[in-house]
Amino acid sequence: MEKKELKKLIDVAAGREQADFVIKNVKIVDVYNHSIIGGKDIAVTNGLIAGIGEYDCNTIVDAEGAYVAPGFIDSHIHIESSYVTPEEIGRLLIPHGGTTIIADPHEIVNVAGIEGLSYMLKASEKGKLDIKYMLPSCVPATPWENAGAKINAAEMKEPIKNESILGLGEFMDFPGVINANDDVLEKLLVAKKENKLIDGHSPGLTGNSLNAYVAAGIHDEHECETVQDAEERISKGMYVMLREGSACRNLKAIIKAVTPMNSRRFILCSDDRQPKTILSVGHLDNHLRMCVEEGLDPVTAIQMASLNAAECFKLYDRGAIAPGLRADLVFLEDLKAFKVKKVFIKGEKVAENGNYLFHVKREDASAVKGRFNVKDFSIEKLKMHLKSKRVKTIDILPDGVVTGSGIAEVKLDEEGNFIFDASQDVVKIAVVERHIGTGNVSLGFIRNYGIKNGAIAISIAHDSHNIIVVGTNDFDMCKAVESLIEQGGGIVLVNKGEVVNSMPFVIGGIMTDKSGEWVSEHLTKIHEDAHNILEVSRTVEPVMTLCFMSLAVIPELKITDVGLFDVKKFDFTSIEAED
Repeated sequence: MEKKELKKLIDVAAGREQADFVIKNVKIVDVYNHSIIGGKDIAVTNGLIAGIGEYDCNTIVDAEGAYVAPGFIDSHIHIESSYVTPEEIGRLLIPHGGTTIIADPHEIVNVAGIEGLSYMLKASEKGKLDIKYMLPSCVPATPWENAGAKINAAEMKEPIKNESILGLGEFMDFPGVINANDDVLEKLLVAKKENKLIDGHSPGLTGNSLNAYVAAGIHDEHECETVQDAEERISKGMYVMLREGSACRNLKAIIKAVTPMNSRRFILCSDDRQPKTILSVGHLDNHLRMCVEEGLDPVTAIQMASLNAAECFKLYDRGAIAPGLRADLVFLEDLKAFKVKKVFIKGEKVAENGNYLFHVKREDASAVKGRFNVKDFSIEKLKMHLKSKRVKTIDILPDGVVTGSGIAEVKLDEEGNFIFDASQDVVKIAVVERHIGTGNVSLGFIRNYGIKNGAIAISIAHDSHNIIVVGTNDFDMCKAVESLIEQGGGIVLVNKGEVVNSMPFVIGGIMTDKSGEWVSEHLTKIHEDAHNILEVSRTVEPVMTLCFMSLAVIPELKITDVGLFDVKKFDFTSIEAED
């Protein structure tokens, strides 16, 4: 801020000079005092709040009795999981009150490395949403799979200095932290030396292991499954995120841990948020509705969506309505339904009555398009040649990314190859490496997915984003993989050797350059065809469920391009079960 701007801010605050505009007839949500202020105006100049009081101005914004809250901050989100670009996610989120998001781009960085990060940073500058980033800490996400890039501590030292990067993204290698592995220590020190934060990711961790994780400087957690998980992390000084995404939904379970004494250590996040979810139920406005429905005081809920998040991420220029802070303001009809009427970011009106007020300008994404290098794939690589009918199964569990580990007895032909049995809800799953041409194809079984016909192939597979294919027969699985490669990534549905639906994601195989509405419309049809033609269980989200089957840091059984992985033992395991 220049001296001239500072002088004007002070003069406007003191009433000696007119503001750019003054908001009147407003009920101000005071997140500091946990109260509602009536009968006062909000004076705004140069994108900042100058004062709260009585102000005269030639330009008046009549709030018409609306509540005005600080702009909402999503504390942890993967833009890539929405399948749209940073410019487009801003257009979708802002009308729901989102003014800042803390994004972890480890999906595109695992595919395209630093080029992927550079693309995301540049694309973020095209929109009005303030997108802050966390530098991906685990590329590849684990040592048990092949990704499109490898980033070590030395390569992190320069990007961590970027003002838009607040710290290291979720540190999924919690065993490496607990065991003080040398390469992990080097990465942690990259953040510490720049006085930047480190996001957490420690499902199921407790006791001394959690002590070691927190002692290393891990700051927050979005993987709490139980109230006890949340309470233990709060007691150790962490911030806990109430997560409500399109696939991972923990808010209702974890909100029971929130009390008047500890509420200031809770924040809100999406983690993943698909356009269909945003367009149908919203973003953090939906989180707030849910909080109130679960019995939480609405101002406490707003604190979690604003002040708590700002303090957690050291964004001291926002998070409340007070003199000198950014004029990131959300006009709400009430504090129950949280219907958003207007949104201002840095004093500029950016949305009104559900509409984003600007044209979307897109960054050139040519540097991160494609990214497929599959070698020697054929139908032969889908054959299993098993010796035992007793096999281990990845068991899908509801409403999350945690999977079970089961045992089933399957049918085999004379060569030991799997024969689909419609009376059993067990089918083949394969992961095809697509980044560095290893030719890896790993095989396993998945249960509770429900598919009875054909195959589905996707190139969105957290976190290394190899190709995942699930199907009832090798012919359709092979066709799905080959069609997916040909279209440059995304989603392909095949039945009886024919592609019945497809959805290309040309940016790294994980994002599209189309609109959120396009994604929602096409994904809805993909879901319909998956349920109606392939007969995937209607209790299962057909695409996002598969996206997490390679996530080898979430219990219990997962599959990467290298093989079937037992997350509890942190080691690979055989497909065949012991007798």
